[in-house]
Amino acid sequence: MDGRVETKGRLPDFIIGGAPKCGTTSVHFLLGSSPEIGIPDDEVHFFDADDPIAHPDFLHAGRGGLDWYDPDTPEGLDWYRGRFAALADRPLVGEDSTLYLHSPVAPERIARVLPDAKLIFMLRDPVRRACSQYWHMVTRGRAVCGLETALSRHPNLILCSTYLAPLRRYLDLFGPERVRVCLFEDFLADRQGVMDGLCAFLGAAPLRVGHEDGWHNRTFYPSNPRLQLLLNRISRRIAARQYRNHFDADRTPRAALRARMHRRWFRHAHPVLLTATRAPPVAEETASYLRRHLSDRNRGLSDLLGRDLSQVWPGFEG
Repeated sequence: MDGRVETKGRLPDFIIGGAPKCGTTSVHFLLGSSPEIGIPDDEVHFFDADDPIAHPDFLHAGRGGLDWYDPDTPEGLDWYRGRFAALADRPLVGEDSTLYLHSPVAPERIARVLPDAKLIFMLRDPVRRACSQYWHMVTRGRAVCGLETALSRHPNLILCSTYLAPLRRYLDLFGPERVRVCLFEDFLADRQGVMDGLCAFLGAAPLRVGHEDGWHNRTFYPSNPRLQLLLNRISRRIAARQYRNHFDADRTPRAALRARMHRRWFRHAHPVLLTATRAPPVAEETASYLRRHLSDRNRGLSDLLGRDLSQVWPGFEG
């Protein structure tokens, strides 16, 4: 994508770009409840579709070599526009793709296709965010090891808690007037205030947020973590195919069968142990490592946001 891309059809006015496990799903559905705003139900993952680190499920070995989705094509842009076709009557349209914040290629691609878009990013205590993502992977059947092993086996746990450099890239490219950063902790404390600010940022009328509207995508945890990890050795093979046909390229009966298998397994068999409402505790030595390492990775973030984050995130020094 060289230079700005000319497109026809409705495209987003804003993007909720991350980070994962920071309340983006709740913000997505609250904004989407406005009669002025339309957002596709599922995450779109267009501008980083060819990123093997963020989306390994989107790439697989084919008979002729690597089978991957190229967003830098007319067909790719047509697919992207099609995601918003049913929302064309809304004054504002947006999308939610929580890995855009950490994609090295997404900012420039977004700027070329959506030069006037606004960006929303949700941040959270980086230690708690990393642990929450780990348990999300466990509950989705994608992790088969403990947290300590997962930190080296799944680098996104650390990368997605590294906010400073990615935010600077977006701020430099889009300018502070088109980038809104919110803290998950503020959202928990004052959902109405955060949503009022986001609506004003987007140019939409304020939303009335009820007490029951504040939480989406709630996680249930394994009652027996060791047994769950053993079960995940089966689940991960099924989970790895969940997004293989994200771009609707494969319309064969085999693809339909994979989709049915995934739905049935994760609706009936996989959740049998997911009954606990709280995550198991993190070992203090592990938490200490994460606080130190993620503070160093984000050193300067308080200055960038103009707020002492150590007052919000216990143990943070950045």
